[in-house]
Amino acid sequence: MGMEQIAASMERVASVLRRKPHAGVSEDSAATARWDGGLRASVRSDAGYSVATDMPVEIGGEASAVTPGWLLRAGLASCAVTRIAMAAAAEGITLATLEARATSRSDARGLLEIPEPDGRPVSAGPLAMDLYVRIGAPGISADRLRALVASTAACSPVTCAVAQPLPVTLHVELAP
Repeated sequence: MGMEQIAASMERVASVLRRKPHAGVSEDSAATARWDGGLRASVRSDAGYSVATDMPVEIGGEASAVTPGWLLRAGLASCAVTRIAMAAAAEGITLATLEARATSRSDARGLLEIPEPDGRPVSAGPLAMDLYVRIGAPGISADRLRALVASTAACSPVTCAVAQPLPVTLHVELAP
């Protein structure tokens, strides 16, 4: 779909949501992971898309697929690119280049439940994440492109999810 079509689609949806704000709230598509043995899992969407995960050999995996943590970084980078492209379309900016690279720093002690020497728990989540965006658009100033990218952070779902505490309710069903 071209950028003009994307902008028109976004405006149609926005017009509906301005009139009916409640229509914007919906359940997101679930991700269902199934254990495939070892430390490997297969994750499927309700629409049938799938991805496999595994862990590095050093902690018992086979390194046969990406790690779940990499999927988090992939989600952050791809969500940023998508939201920036949406903003560019809405502003009539023709992009020539758009890339995002998400990095993080983690402490494996959290994953293995190894506490700090004083007994405090170590978080299993990333300690920090960085998002690097590379963008280019002919005839558009650097300041405008920087402003475009900055304006999208507050409305990028994955960026918002990792930037603020998000309650996760755990439900356990016992199988026969």
